[in-house]
Amino acid sequence: MAERIHRGKIKTPPDPLVVKYLITPGIENDIKYRYQAFLDCNKAHVLMLMRQKIVTREVASAILKCNRDMAAMGDKPDFPIDPNREDFYFNLEAHLIEQVGIEIGGQQHTARSRNDLYATCARLAVRNSYFEICRIFNRMRQAIIEVARANEDAVYAGYTHMQPSEPITFAHYCSAVLNGLQRDYRRIAHCYEGLNLCPLGGGSMGSTTWNIDRNYTSKMLGFDAPVDNSIDCVATRDFITDILAALSIAANTLSRFCQDLYVWATPDYGYIEVSDSCAVCSSIMPQKKNPWVLEHIKAKAAHVEGCFMSALNVMKNVIYSHCEDMCGESANYFFPALQEMKMMCELMEVSIRGITVKKERMLENAKGDFCTVTELANALVRKDGISFRMAHDIVAQVVAHMLETHKRADEIGTDVVNPIYMKLFNRTTGMTDEEIRAALDPVAIAYAKKCIGGTAPEEVERQLNNRQKALDQDNAELKERMDRVAAAKAALEQAVTEAIA
Repeated sequence: MAERIHRGKIKTPPDPLVVKYLITPGIENDIKYRYQAFLDCNKAHVLMLMRQKIVTREVASAILKCNRDMAAMGDKPDFPIDPNREDFYFNLEAHLIEQVGIEIGGQQHTARSRNDLYATCARLAVRNSYFEICRIFNRMRQAIIEVARANEDAVYAGYTHMQPSEPITFAHYCSAVLNGLQRDYRRIAHCYEGLNLCPLGGGSMGSTTWNIDRNYTSKMLGFDAPVDNSIDCVATRDFITDILAALSIAANTLSRFCQDLYVWATPDYGYIEVSDSCAVCSSIMPQKKNPWVLEHIKAKAAHVEGCFMSALNVMKNVIYSHCEDMCGESANYFFPALQEMKMMCELMEVSIRGITVKKERMLENAKGDFCTVTELANALVRKDGISFRMAHDIVAQVVAHMLETHKRADEIGTDVVNPIYMKLFNRTTGMTDEEIRAALDPVAIAYAKKCIGGTAPEEVERQLNNRQKALDQDNAELKERMDRVAAAKAALEQAVTEAIA
């Protein structure tokens, strides 16, 4: 009887291959990610039907008690699931009807469709996972802030085009990455506005003639408001592409961060060393310590981005209403993407907490690799009153001479500067050797840049304080959102208890 009802006018059961490739995987995903979401939707919907006098209190009580019993089963049902019933909801309904009879159990689905039900369950399941990834992402940000604070005195050459550019500190570099991650998180946080809207009550796509109260069900499920168009209730999963797009951009930031650390961990640079716990050895080369975890984080960024492109392309050129392309296939790789992002963040946290910053090596390289000569040009402008372009020409030839003679930047003196100065402009500098050496001191250069965004320790400290303040605000916002959802869940369960009593 139940199977015939669930199949409507369709007389034959699903083909075994349809069951194998579509129905069974769909049911398994529903059980894994949405079991409790289905039951919460049932509870809120039946409570609303009772409040609106669409079903009697006695009917509502019987249905709610069965749903509460199913919820008590935990993460998955302990009653048999038959894939020939097409989907997971029909199995839940079949169990309900088996427990309370079709006259009572058959009233649960009044004034709704599987379309709006599944759309709502999808949002509930995504919301739970969304909260988790937000927590993990922010915990990683906190770890980077702490490592930055511990290395405010680590002076080294910053790079552009992978060439030594100007002296900075490792804390200043981390502050830059944290700035990017802060924007990444705000993109993720903004997704909540599109996610936390309730489709329940949209029906199959055309609303309902029943006098339902969508604001009530929305509130009881912890949503901010109902989706205010019945077609849009079931037509869209753009909250998924919102989140995947934001995560893809964040994954890209992390991959770039990892690439820098990866390069700096090479013996040729030797600026950092990853912890033994995040490295692997070679099977034949005893000198090797491979930053294995960083390689995996970089690669996983591509997986996240691939999942985003899959969802986006599934949604392209489909009708703006309910269809299986949109509602059955578009989210296939959403949870795998979240799992990849979760791994990226947790692996990034353990990696950054475990790195050793080789401050002496950094500074020694910075003294010799000509990242300081821009400041020598500035010093010539200040001392001799020449234009910066003149100073740039002088210093460019000084660098060329030092490279040709295989000398380091910290070996530059008046004996090198003056002949070039004379050749180009028929004069010599007023700077002494001591002043030239002072101008070429990478620590003094980094510490002197006190303007907003600069590399001076006090300015970097200000930046990190701002990063911490923003992170604290993000965590407070996240907690407030989670608390509202938890309060709604508590109110839902209390209402169920009262209705059953």
